[in-house]
Order: sequence, then C-alpha cells, then structure tokens
Amino acid sequence: MSGLVLKLAPNERILINGAVIENGDRRSRISIKTPNVNVLRLRDAIHPDAATTPVSRACYIAQLMLSGDTDAATGRQQLIRAIEQLSQVFDDRDSRVLLAKASDHAVQDNPYQAMRRLRELLPREARLFAIARQ
Repeated sequence: MSGLVLKLAPNERILINGAVIENGDRRSRISIKTPNVNVLRLRDAIHPDAATTPVSRACYIAQLMLSGDTDAATGRQQLIRAIEQLSQVFDDRDSRVLLAKASDHAVQDNPYQAMRRLRELLPREARLFAIARQ
C-alpha cells in the first residue's frame, strides 16, 4: 500500500481527521497508510472571515467537511449546490472542466480533491471582480 506522503516544513501544521499536528524544528516526511484520511495543510486553509466570495465560500464548505466541522451529507449537499451556482457564472471551457471535476469529487465524497479543483478558480474569480470594479 503506497498511501499519502507529506513533506512538512519546520513548524508546519496540518489537520488530520480533525486533529492539528505540528511538525518539529526540522523538515520531515510523514507517510499516511490509511486510506480515506482527511488531510489539510493549515497554510492552505481558508479563515472563515476570508470566505467572502462565491468560490472561497465553496472551498470553505469543502474545508469544513475535511475538518469534520460539518455533517458529511449536509456538507456534500451544500458543496454541490455551491458548485452548481458557480457553473452559472463561469462559462468558459476551462472553468467548466474544473467545476465538473469538483462536482464529481463532491458527489464521490472526496472534499479534498473538490477543494483543490475549486481553488484553481480563485484567480479567475479575482479577475472577474477586478473587471467588474472598473
């Protein structure tokens, strides 16, 4: 079984199944052998106050699912609904592909992969908001 290998910087924090783990003073590698473990690097986490745009809110829903701070079924339903709403705005081919992948991952109860795909939309969303302000 290969598992997931995390390379951690000194003092880096990660969330594994709801538990915050902090690395020591040196770089290290951790191999996670158990399948279906929820892992989130805290440097990638979105603070609740920063979830102010549609894409960041969708990412935050996936993050809540990863951390165990929301019921999986409720979170999945909210995430799928958020992705459907985003598909009304992002109509270019690349964005649609990302949204389709995020939706597939959400349906398959894989919030980490859904969040990864959604995070790729953050720069596009920022550009749309910048254009709208002009």
